[in-house]
Amino acid sequence: MSQAGPILFVSDAERPAFIAALDEARLFPLVDSDWASAARAVQEMQPAAVLAAMRGGHEPHIAALAKEVADQSLYLPLVALDPQGRLPHNALPFSSQGGNPDRLVARLRAALRVRTLHATVLRRLPEVKVSLPEADPARDATVLLIGRGAAYPALSVALGERVGVIGALSIEAAAKHLNTRHIDGVVLAEGFTPRVADAFLTVLAEDTRFRSLPVILTAHQLTQSYDMPNLELIPGEPAKVAANALPLIRQHAMEAQLSRTLRSIDAGGLLDPRSGLLTPEAFARDFARAVEQTLARGGGLSVARFAFDPGNPRAQLDAARILSRLMRQMDFGAAQKDGSVIVVFAETDFRTAHMIARRLSAVMRHTSNGKHEMRSDPVVSVDSLSPSDTARSLLGRLSAEAPRAAS
Repeated sequence: MSQAGPILFVSDAERPAFIAALDEARLFPLVDSDWASAARAVQEMQPAAVLAAMRGGHEPHIAALAKEVADQSLYLPLVALDPQGRLPHNALPFSSQGGNPDRLVARLRAALRVRTLHATVLRRLPEVKVSLPEADPARDATVLLIGRGAAYPALSVALGERVGVIGALSIEAAAKHLNTRHIDGVVLAEGFTPRVADAFLTVLAEDTRFRSLPVILTAHQLTQSYDMPNLELIPGEPAKVAANALPLIRQHAMEAQLSRTLRSIDAGGLLDPRSGLLTPEAFARDFARAVEQTLARGGGLSVARFAFDPGNPRAQLDAARILSRLMRQMDFGAAQKDGSVIVVFAETDFRTAHMIARRLSAVMRHTSNGKHEMRSDPVVSVDSLSPSDTARSLLGRLSAEAPRAAS
């Protein structure tokens, strides 16, 4: 992959042998810097990526380097080679265990794709009135935690303090979540044999949907290579695992955020870059038009409202992303200012809409956030268009039914 700018290699020692693989992969030019000069080198050289060897001498300088990297207007990948302790929030961990240089090349290529996507979005933002979300992408990220060992509860809490967590006690349950949810990372903890772990990683690597997904192993060795650029081994206590996994998770969440923003630009600003659904204004226009056309031409139209605990605003975002992933192309929806999510089922009668809504709500009930295990349990209300309805009357009736609707 070509890129504008060199790759900066930071170390107080000679280059490790596996760094030579970057030259063979034509990820160049590769420029050296010592730790004391690293932050200034980023300012002066404007590199496309930074590789930092965490083998001593970095302790007084890593914070300054990480801050300088984070302050760049265009996403700049910072890869920390063989870290031992906790990393800064934007330092992607990379273990050279096994000495396979192709893993580093793949990790850099994946990170540089995110940088290119960011550059594309920044270039196209002036086309329409779309703003890039300013919040930390990790705040909206969802991680799938798979495990059955003693460390599972502590890992759940450590991850839940930083991101949304979906727990799975079996590989089968994990596979179901991967097929129905937007996942920004997988943490595979203890409780599974090496054979089961290998089978799971092989399936992920063979599915293009999950190949670039960050997958963190906490209790397994990388005995073979997998075609997964963001597969990483992070052993240790749960707080360290969560802290060092977060940069990879954040990068994936950022990539998803940028992709949604690009789709919003392509749609003329009608899509919400955060949720992937329509903006409330675009939804109001489309819904009024759909009601008008259905009344004029006949047919069915049903609406479902998913209401959540106001004290758990993350639940609305999770629900919106589930709907944007699972609903049919003919349907549309939006996150509302009252904390609910409304979806319109075109050409659908009440009974079918009620069945679809209950299935969707079942998918929403598996995310917990933070140490208090707040769950996404929606109250679902469903209604259908009648000949005397308007768009306003149908939505008003739907909201009035919410307090007595069965979840």
